[in-house]
Amino acid sequence: MTVREINFDGVIGPSHNYAGLSIGNLASTKNAGEISRPRAAALQGVEKMRTNIRLGLTQGIFLPQWRPDAGWLSALGTDIANADPHIRAAAMSASSMWAANAATVSPAADTADGRTHLTVANLVTMPHRSHEWPQTLKQLRVAFSDQSAFTVHPPIPPPFGDEGAANHMRLSQSHDTPGVEVFVHGPATARFPARQHLEASKAIARLHRLDPARTLFVMQSEEAIAAGAFHNDVVAVANEHLLFAHELAFAQKDRFYAELREALPSVQIIEVPASAVSLADAIRSYVFNAQLVTIPEGGMALILPTEARDVPAVWKWLEDLVAGNGPIRRIIPVDVHQSMANGGGPACLRLRVVADPANIDPRFLVNESKLDQIAAIISEYWPEEIAPGDLADTRLIAQIEQSWLALIDHLQLSGDLMP
Repeated sequence: MTVREINFDGVIGPSHNYAGLSIGNLASTKNAGEISRPRAAALQGVEKMRTNIRLGLTQGIFLPQWRPDAGWLSALGTDIANADPHIRAAAMSASSMWAANAATVSPAADTADGRTHLTVANLVTMPHRSHEWPQTLKQLRVAFSDQSAFTVHPPIPPPFGDEGAANHMRLSQSHDTPGVEVFVHGPATARFPARQHLEASKAIARLHRLDPARTLFVMQSEEAIAAGAFHNDVVAVANEHLLFAHELAFAQKDRFYAELREALPSVQIIEVPASAVSLADAIRSYVFNAQLVTIPEGGMALILPTEARDVPAVWKWLEDLVAGNGPIRRIIPVDVHQSMANGGGPACLRLRVVADPANIDPRFLVNESKLDQIAAIISEYWPEEIAPGDLADTRLIAQIEQSWLALIDHLQLSGDLMP
């Protein structure tokens, strides 16, 4: 068995738009009402995946969800033509592109039954995301259908909010060895809604049959959330034995670091001081919303948005970092501007799964040739632009539906994923 880390990126859907639906997400709020470019967004996502493949990483995909979500609208007693604008926008949301919110994943090395466990996120805090989980669960159960290797759990029941891997980190000596799983939850007194509830995190740990001695529950700092770090992955990221975090990421930081070092003595912690990079600059640049990956030639690379180059304090700190002899050896900027404008960087766009690729449905794994085919479909079918006022346009809706069908049919998944 060849266990490795696989990055599953969400293909950015044809309904990608800027409706400003995400409370506490500064970029989403700032760009509400702007014109989005779904075709450019999806092609940027494809190029990011190419970057991963060229680094020697294994790459997977999750597919956009069917939009508009007519079943959700029907349950609310309306349809796309008659829904209030904010409900219509929620039914058209393409936010499932941020695959980090698809599920929480515990590799087989961490679980009592030796299977990889995935729990689909309920996303109940935000209306536009609360109806994603049925289609996400359907995809996960197709992609990870080998029940000898995987267990896919339904979502944690409301009211306990769970937003998936965006609030979960795993540290280990290597991907295939037992690790320490860190669940980060929000404080009850935060200015913005705490999207990750402690009870949801505890439930997932029980369902995944994790070792309590190697499972940590940590509170995100209220200061970080108030500054715009609506998920932990905006201020911290982990890979194998390395934690890369902002100084103000966690409440009771010293206690957390001590517990982490006890559970994993080999852990390395790179903490970026607030005196060098402010929380505002960290969130503006999304320097922590990066893919921190182990590369085949040795060492780690930080795949981060090009916006990080535009914040002088951030870029200087990173240049000094790689000039040293630490574990992060390369900085790789990628253009995901369309996603960033809605508040999602490189880490938001992917779900990390440590598993044997041979146990995964091959339709969800990609190489450069397959990405060429996906890019061709995107270029032909995806809308070029969408303004929020266009969301009721029947011609746009028909184009969005046809775009989805073209991609799903090409990947031979229509029989499994049709709504």
